[in-house]
Amino acid sequence: MKIILLGPPGSGKGTQAQRLVQRYGIVQLSTGEMLRAAVAAGTPIGLKAKDIMAGGGLVPDEVVVGIISDRIDQDDAKNGFILDGFPRTEPQAEALDDLLKHKHMKLDAVIELRVNESALIDRVEKRAEETRSRGEEVRVDDTAEVLVKRLAAYRAQTEPLIHYYSEKRKLLTVDGMMTIEEVTREISRILHAVGAVESKASKKASSAKRTSAKPTPKAAKTAVRGGGAAKKPAKSARKAVKRPSGTPKKAAKKAPVRAAKRVTKKRAKA
Repeated sequence: MKIILLGPPGSGKGTQAQRLVQRYGIVQLSTGEMLRAAVAAGTPIGLKAKDIMAGGGLVPDEVVVGIISDRIDQDDAKNGFILDGFPRTEPQAEALDDLLKHKHMKLDAVIELRVNESALIDRVEKRAEETRSRGEEVRVDDTAEVLVKRLAAYRAQTEPLIHYYSEKRKLLTVDGMMTIEEVTREISRILHAVGAVESKASKKASSAKRTSAKPTPKAAKTAVRGGGAAKKPAKSARKAVKRPSGTPKKAAKKAPVRAAKRVTKKRAKA
């Protein structure tokens, strides 16, 4: 399973990604975490990114794609992955397409969590008021002002990806304003519909097929020996060899005796 979750800040991508990780045994790939891990591991790509970040520059797309390439080759990503925070722009999406094509992989789905921005802003303002009423300090990045800026950046940079993946027939939209459980169920339904997840019925059918195709130990043993029937003829075949068809059993036994008596009588007369 290889999917991308799209949606503005506050749409619930992080929550749904964690649920998918736990349910399907895949990994969530965050570009920020991958960059830090690559730098810490001292990989060639990580060292390159470290030099760029140390100089205060933005890590170029080719470096980020290189880090993603290394990451999805690791064992824990064999079952699949969710890309979180990448791609953000069309050039990044094109670079990702080239990478997956080179690795003979393909995206199963790009799921957009569509939300009402006004509702998101109201939600953040309400949460800030509740925090202040408890006498706690509101986080700097959890205010309506910051959210408005992040939403504007999302519309400018990432929203064009909706059109990009829609043209490729990879985009599937989910109402992000539903409850968390409802969104989870809808995402699961979509993944089954596109074939990213094998249904229980399909698993049982494939398992039964494998079982029926596997020869039993006795049959395999017979096959190796060349077949028991060929080695030992059946009773009917043995009878046919010993006793010609149409010759009664008693007649076959008495015939030599009668011939001997006739020879004895002829000799006596002579």
